[in-house]
Amino acid sequence: MIARLLCILSYNFNTFVILNVCSKLTMFCTTNSLPMDLLLKQGSLKQEVESFCYQIVSESNDQKVGILQSEDKQLQPSVSKKSEDELSRVKFISNSNKITFSKKPKRRKYDESYLSFGFTYFGNRDAPHAQCVLCKKILSNSSLAPSKLRRHLETKHAAYKDKDISFFKQHLDSPENNKPPTPKIVNTDNESATEASYNVSYHIALSGEAHTIGELLIKPCAKDVVMRMFDEQYSKKIDAVQLSNSTVARRIKDLAADIEEELVCRLKICDGFSLQLDESADVSGLAVLLVFVRYRFNKSIEEDLLLCESLQSNATGEEIFNCINNFMQKHEIEWEKCVDVCSDASRAVDGKIAEAVTLIKYVAPESTSSHCLLYRHALAVKIMPTSLKNVLDQAVQIINYIKARPHQSRLLKILCEEMGAQHTALLLNTEIRWLSRGKVLVRLFELRRELLVFMDSAFRLSDCLTNSSWLLRLAYLADIFTKLNEVNLSMQGKNVTVFTVFDKMSSLLRKLEFWASSVEEENFDCFPTLSDFLTENNSTVDKDICSAIVQHLRGLRSTLLKYFPVTNDNNAWVRNPFTVTVKPASLVARDYESLIDLTSDSQVKQNFSELSLNDFWSSLIQEYPCIARRAVRILLPFATMHLCETGFSYYAATKTKYRKRLDAAPHMRIRLSNITPNIKRICDKKTQKHCSH
Repeated sequence: MIARLLCILSYNFNTFVILNVCSKLTMFCTTNSLPMDLLLKQGSLKQEVESFCYQIVSESNDQKVGILQSEDKQLQPSVSKKSEDELSRVKFISNSNKITFSKKPKRRKYDESYLSFGFTYFGNRDAPHAQCVLCKKILSNSSLAPSKLRRHLETKHAAYKDKDISFFKQHLDSPENNKPPTPKIVNTDNESATEASYNVSYHIALSGEAHTIGELLIKPCAKDVVMRMFDEQYSKKIDAVQLSNSTVARRIKDLAADIEEELVCRLKICDGFSLQLDESADVSGLAVLLVFVRYRFNKSIEEDLLLCESLQSNATGEEIFNCINNFMQKHEIEWEKCVDVCSDASRAVDGKIAEAVTLIKYVAPESTSSHCLLYRHALAVKIMPTSLKNVLDQAVQIINYIKARPHQSRLLKILCEEMGAQHTALLLNTEIRWLSRGKVLVRLFELRRELLVFMDSAFRLSDCLTNSSWLLRLAYLADIFTKLNEVNLSMQGKNVTVFTVFDKMSSLLRKLEFWASSVEEENFDCFPTLSDFLTENNSTVDKDICSAIVQHLRGLRSTLLKYFPVTNDNNAWVRNPFTVTVKPASLVARDYESLIDLTSDSQVKQNFSELSLNDFWSSLIQEYPCIARRAVRILLPFATMHLCETGFSYYAATKTKYRKRLDAAPHMRIRLSNITPNIKRICDKKTQKHCSH
């Protein structure tokens, strides 16, 4: 066996290596007291022989190596890998007592003379690639041969085949060629295309447009812009951005999932949160539940969409609670952190929303419930004297007489244009839209002359437009509802607190008292529409009309006091801590001491005038944790249902009668959330960076 081994080694190694291998291998066999043939067949010793032979050949610094294999299976060596300039492993193949060796692949070296063919090296100097200095094309190491380099020069750059080496050297040293080459890697292009696809899908979801707009409009427009601004080569790269209907739908779901994941992480680390929920039906007849959450994150109080779900079966209070509870349990969000639930259901009303709120308060014992202050305001302003209510109803009938007939609306538009009116159409009044009443009445009063010409005498309410008393009442209603709408609008928006709403209502109560006193003195300057009408016609207001107006203003004030009762505000220190001189009843001694330290800090006092109330207390969590956390807990509850009302408007605009089968939940997650998805993180999670995945 040793003789056969030496015979094979003689073809590949010099005499010194052969003698070295022979002596050491014989000593190894003698030490193990086994013949060579038995040693090679002994399975437990094969690995030792393999390592031993590898060590011998490595010490000889030869380039030929091998790995031991048996007849039935190949054994993987346990030796460590070497670098390219080191020796490769030896393969001993015991197949019919034959031993073969595999050679290391040859690596070509770069020679300076190759520059005469227009080629320099790229990469590692020991195993370089060939790079053309003219077209920057990179060839493999095997192409580092004069014949191959000359063929590239003559076929690709025939005009430069007779150039001297100095020409290529000058071209190589130019500033433009000193810039590092931009590698054209397919994976990089796919990653960029995937990221671009996510960005476009995000904007499609924000706009509420159909998914097909990406492939039918955005992509062609992008190609046209790039082609005109750059060239056709860059325009073709936009084809890699996949914006098909199904792809955009998947992208939107991924974006919504990332936003939801970020929101859940925030809710898990926050100190507390409040909820706002409402239910409505969509265009396909499904009952849709919207739930918003308010929580503290970093140094501000955030508002985001917590849940948008369709109730598949009965839309009962229990089903609404189960839908919210399943989300909480799935993401392991603690109910104990819930501090308040805001809805449109008052305590005296029994309904599915009220039942759901009761169940939430059962699992969150420390939670309170609140009735939307906008709903209270809308209920309060409905009460008015009979004389004014009749005028309002008749005004609505006049508007509906024209708006319900398209032909009449077109004729009125033509008449208004001929008469040079400020407006050309009336506005439709709806009971659901609270803010429409003031605008509707103002528009009707401004078009009273045009309507007087347009109205047929056969219409029973046409005489109202010539009745001075009726027009006086209409002018007053237009003014008062305009003022009430302004108050309603001021209570809407994000980050509105209970203090903001009650400040607005306190101001309105004082104004109502002032307006009533002014009308009693026959001073109508506070009602501009009514005042201008009186000046224009040089008339006065009858006592009956004055008494009706005063009665309405007094009754409106008493009704608002019923819905917004004046209570002892023990939390006034939250609104302005620097005006507190006596310990509030709601604070313990330790919290009041912390409040004293806070109000004595001049820097904090400066921040109070610069920041909003929510941001002010949120920024003090680290420095004054006890009193700041208590204040934030008071500021967390929602004051109005503005977010739910806005959410349903977005939902109706997204899921139309032409898209009845659309799953609008991911779109709502993106449109109604303040969290921006991390597109880079979404792309990194993808194992396959193909642009269509």
